[in-house]
Amino acid sequence: MVVVGTWNLENLYRPGGEFGPRDEAAYKAKISALAGTLTGIGPDVLGVQEVGDPAALADLVEALGGEWHTALSGHPDARGIRVGVLSRLPLTVLHDVTAFTSPLAAVQSTDAGPATAQTSRGMLAVRVEPSAGTTLDVAVCHLKSKLLSFPGGRFAARDEGERARYGAYALYRRAAEATTLRGLADMLVGGHGQERPVVVLGDFNDEPQAATTQIVLGPPGSELGTAGALRPDKGDAWRLWNLATLIPEAERFSRVHNGRGELIDHVLASRALIERVAEIRSVVGHGLPSVAEDPTPRRDAPDSDHAPIVAHFTL
Repeated sequence: MVVVGTWNLENLYRPGGEFGPRDEAAYKAKISALAGTLTGIGPDVLGVQEVGDPAALADLVEALGGEWHTALSGHPDARGIRVGVLSRLPLTVLHDVTAFTSPLAAVQSTDAGPATAQTSRGMLAVRVEPSAGTTLDVAVCHLKSKLLSFPGGRFAARDEGERARYGAYALYRRAAEATTLRGLADMLVGGHGQERPVVVLGDFNDEPQAATTQIVLGPPGSELGTAGALRPDKGDAWRLWNLATLIPEAERFSRVHNGRGELIDHVLASRALIERVAEIRSVVGHGLPSVAEDPTPRRDAPDSDHAPIVAHFTL
């Protein structure tokens, strides 16, 4: 059995900077809460998002105890946050992607600034060996947020026109990033999805039926819960399956936004793994606050505003 999960750690910084906890006490409370949740989960491989300070990730690993291997993307965003992997198994970095998949063009991201052809944050792919002769490729992403920010660091729009424009810019970029993630998945699956175990996971910042999430799946028609789910066809060589529908219905959310639960963190698997899913859960029991558009009030909050999503595979 190999346990694979994804968790947005929510602004993991050491104290004293612009974005992390203001003091040592708040920081220690956060590390303790994160470590407690992870100890209860017991992941073998965990994709993480919002690592703002590599030293803070090292502090978390120390709090966990035991032997861990880590990898971080070399492409953080403007706040310094990036994706990474924690693994009990030795790992090899395969890709660290930030350029849009060719020939995708640059997209507008602000009213006045230049268009961008780069993802908000790097997308990292690693390989582990759960057992002798069996490899598992894991890609980790953090797509462009739905929580909008405006010029000058504002979280509120001046008017509805500005709100609509910046909502569109975010959607353009998230769609381009989803396309780039699909390109990374193509490199990993390589047309051998029936035999090659591949997991794509992370914070997609959108729900299972959103167009941006659907882009990553590949050829349609065999989604879990449909008649064609496990019926072999030529799309199986490339297709990814979202495991969302296998999460118990009462847990089928990973964040609470303005009082509404939403599933925006996902685990996708290649055909080689679909019949090897023993269980997948959203670990909502550690308590999720309801968040709004302005993240500032959570600066000193312990734990994270996301639930870990954890899948057990029989490998």
